[in-house]
Amino acid sequence: MLLAGIDIGGTKCRLSLCESSGDSLEFVHRGEAHASSSCTPADMLELLLEDLEKAPAIRKEKPAAIGISCGSPLDQKRGIILSPPNLPGWDEIHVTEFFESRAAVPAYLQNDADAGALAEWKYGAGKGCDNLIFITFGTGCGAGLILNGRLYSGASGSAGEIGHIRLADYGPPGYGKPGSMEGFCSGGGIARLARFEVEAELQKGRHPAFCPSYGELDSLSARTVGVAAEQGDPLAKKIYGEAGKKLGLGLSILIDILNPEMIIIGSIFRRRCNELWPQASAIIKEEALPQARDMCRIVPSALGEEIGNYAAIAVAEYGRSLQ
Repeated sequence: MLLAGIDIGGTKCRLSLCESSGDSLEFVHRGEAHASSSCTPADMLELLLEDLEKAPAIRKEKPAAIGISCGSPLDQKRGIILSPPNLPGWDEIHVTEFFESRAAVPAYLQNDADAGALAEWKYGAGKGCDNLIFITFGTGCGAGLILNGRLYSGASGSAGEIGHIRLADYGPPGYGKPGSMEGFCSGGGIARLARFEVEAELQKGRHPAFCPSYGELDSLSARTVGVAAEQGDPLAKKIYGEAGKKLGLGLSILIDILNPEMIIIGSIFRRRCNELWPQASAIIKEEALPQARDMCRIVPSALGEEIGNYAAIAVAEYGRSLQ
């Protein structure tokens, strides 16, 4: 069965085509990665439709479904993208209606965290689990929930917005709330935390190796600090350690409330597990209920940098399975 997936991200948008057989996938076409900022939303949809219509695999078989993964907020039931902060101009975009009317193929929409949860559940680290949580730890912080063998979206489709949980009275702002989980457990949050710590050091006359002057504060990123932490820089290790502590607090809440078999964490956690996990695991040991904690494995994403492509395909397959 041929399935189409469209990953709409803040950096790039891309079409993929897969042959699906049970729990296995074979990618038969990967479209060009279009820079999200390169054109208007309407023009981007036209580009992605053109990619679909020109794909060689389409000559042999029409896709059974199109899955679309995109950052929140959105209305997945009506297939509408609702002004995601990392996609300026994508306001009230009726994306499933566009592809259904123009490609004559059923289309389904999910937010990127829910789509990632479906992908890891079907094809990645979560195979065989009935209760798992997938966490995005990248530009933002959100979660997709698989509960009792089904995707759980909640009454308004906003289940899993863990980035909004307040973990401290003060801290880097994320999700519009200082001290939130997204404020500590995201790329932007770590960069803001680093800026605060580095600025304090500079004011004391100290010059951290990864940011020795005020002029370099604006270029601080989670990656810059992560590389320095990996190399043993004490301030960088402190910054990642603080992010790890807050991650542990957030995970403890999820473990106690939802009692999952597995928590899968993507993006920055996968790349910087060694810098984040020691502090996170220590906090979980202190905070979470032993019965729930001992039943839960916490692992990096198995699909890695390809998860966006798998996620969109997983949305197509899951949407079709519900019809």
